[in-house]
Amino acid sequence: MAIGQAAERYLGEGEGTVTKMIESQTARMPSGAYLTLAIGSMLISLMLMMGGRRALANFVGQWAPTLLIIGLYNKLVKLEGSE
Repeated sequence: MAIGQAAERYLGEGEGTVTKMIESQTARMPSGAYLTLAIGSMLISLMLMMGGRRALANFVGQWAPTLLIIGLYNKLVKLEGSE
């Protein structure tokens, strides 16, 4: 029981601190930058695919959805706040 309470207390306090630190850093970046990076990763992926580097093209192409989700999160935090 004591270990569970200690872990809960640690995670509860640490998550807020880490989240605020990350959000303060990502808030500096405009939301449109994530869209630009996502489109750039798709274009680079296309060029790699045309160059015959299929595995690397797939890897780089998978960055786009991640960047779009991060951009969406960033936008929501800016509009609604984190708490």
